[in-house]
Amino acid sequence: MSLLPPGELAAFLAVSEHGGFRAASRTLGQTASALSHAVAGLERRLKVKLFHRSTRNVSLTEPGRRLAERLMPALAEIGLAVEELHEQATSLSGLVRINCDASAAEQVLMPLLTRFMKLQPAMRFEIRSEGRLVDIAEGGFDCGVRAAELVPDEMVAIPIGPDQQHIVVASPAYLDGAPAITTPSDLALHPCVQLRMAGGSIYRWEFQRRGEDVVVSTTGNLVVDQSRLLLAAALDGAGLAYVTRWMAGDALADGKLRQVLDDWTPPYPGLCLYYPRHRHLGSGMRAFLDFLKAEGWSRAAP
Repeated sequence: MSLLPPGELAAFLAVSEHGGFRAASRTLGQTASALSHAVAGLERRLKVKLFHRSTRNVSLTEPGRRLAERLMPALAEIGLAVEELHEQATSLSGLVRINCDASAAEQVLMPLLTRFMKLQPAMRFEIRSEGRLVDIAEGGFDCGVRAAELVPDEMVAIPIGPDQQHIVVASPAYLDGAPAITTPSDLALHPCVQLRMAGGSIYRWEFQRRGEDVVVSTTGNLVVDQSRLLLAAALDGAGLAYVTRWMAGDALADGKLRQVLDDWTPPYPGLCLYYPRHRHLGSGMRAFLDFLKAEGWSRAAP
């Protein structure tokens, strides 16, 4: 068989990686129609169907999956070889786009980025902070930062921070005149400042003690959409708030807040930086991953 056109192979791999023609078109800078024609041409040359197509979904056939698995490592090596010809090891440049929530950016990501950028001043980073969980590949992001439990299974995940802990806090002025709180069921007797998630639902408070898991739907007269507002409301005596220990740390140390239900809120695995397993990494992204490793954060097990 004669050599296959590189454009058709690139179109096939892009559609395979992004799960659709429209998402792949943004990566290659071509129209979805052009990619569809290229993939159809490759199927004619190979005399095999590579994708199942419907109005809602595009997925690999078994022959398509086998072809993608063989081509992706080879394409990654070719891309790496070409990129290395044009890179200067002493001066990295380029843009890395990161999706995360605002608390993750403030607590962990920003301190890491500022240290890295002092080492590589030509590098540029764009952080998009939002509450909703997005498909980073389809959204054009190089990586994301989320709680470990939210990272999709098909991603490579690297822990980049300590364990997290959500706790229940209130001001001393509120607690001194309020009913006692010894179990999560006691929350029904108290106004709780509630957090509305990006999808519209109210965040439910999660508790655990000696193997017992409890999830509570709280009630209260104040609903906010930012974690920092939860903290501000608690400091002003509006009732109980469910926030991270990191966020409430200074107020707890100063005595402006007190924690309740201490034995019901154990730590849990912290934040992870994650990226698509089979995507070719640019030089800036690879350098940032090397920096994370040097900082003591290593790749998590697949």
